[in-house]
Amino acid sequence: MTEIAPQPRIKLSKLRDIGWSLWDPIGLLDPESRAGRWDDEANLSFADEYDGYLIAAASQLRRGTPRDEVVAFLVDIETRHMAMRDSPSVRLRAEAVVEAILADETIWTWPDAQGRFG
Repeated sequence: MTEIAPQPRIKLSKLRDIGWSLWDPIGLLDPESRAGRWDDEANLSFADEYDGYLIAAASQLRRGTPRDEVVAFLVDIETRHMAMRDSPSVRLRAEAVVEAILADETIWTWPDAQGRFG
């Protein structure tokens, strides 16, 4: 019988820290209108706005998808799906997100011996 290796889970708060500080394509945390962090009380109503995209990007990286493909995914989300204007900053921000996800060694959590996540 083949035993399935446990899969890690992403620490959503860490992923949000990365996404909101480096990406925020529609500018919800624009310092001129709504300053703060995604987890500030005033911002909790939209804190999950980018979760699906960021989780997909992180999962692709975890599976070994090349960086450039994940950058292209985030650029596509912003320019086509969100219909935001394309500019050089779009790719730079997507690259920064990808690099930050790859650099954060604590973004994934693994189950303990009993299969529980901490």
